[in-house]
Amino acid sequence: MTEIMHYTDSIHYELEQNARLLKKLSLQLFNDLKISLSPDEYVTLDTILINKSICQRDLAKLILKDRANTGRILNSLESKGLIERCADTKNNRLVKKTSVTQKGETELENINHKLKTYMKGTIRKIASDEVEKVKNVLKKFRLNLEKAVNINI
Repeated sequence: MTEIMHYTDSIHYELEQNARLLKKLSLQLFNDLKISLSPDEYVTLDTILINKSICQRDLAKLILKDRANTGRILNSLESKGLIERCADTKNNRLVKKTSVTQKGETELENINHKLKTYMKGTIRKIASDEVEKVKNVLKKFRLNLEKAVNINI
C-alpha cells in the first residue's frame, strides 16, 4: 500500500466529496421533481418506516441529527400528516413513539418511484457486482467510524 501524501489522496477525501455531491444532487432532484419533502424529511420518514415506533432520541442517532433538528423535522412531518406521535414509556421514562401514517407510506412510495430512475442513472456505468462491493465496503467503513466517533445525541 502506498503512503498517502495529501488529504486529497485519501479515501476520506473521496467519501467527503461524494457525500457533498450527493447532497447537492438530492436538493436538485427534489426541486426538479417537485417533491413535497426536503431530503432530510424524506430520509427521516423512510427511517421511521423501517424502525416502527421509534422514539426521537433513537431516530436522531440513526439520521445523525441532534435532537432539536430531529424534533423540527418530526414537527414538519406531523403537520403534513405523514407521521403520528404517541406517548409511551421506555426505561420508565415518558417518550413519544413515532410511526408513519398511511398518507406517509403513500408519499414515500410516490417519492421512491420518482427517484428510482435518477438513482439508477448515477450508477449505470458501474457493474452491479461492483456496486454491491462498494456498498459492502462502505458499510464496513461506516461501522468502523461509528466505533470511533463519539455521538452525543
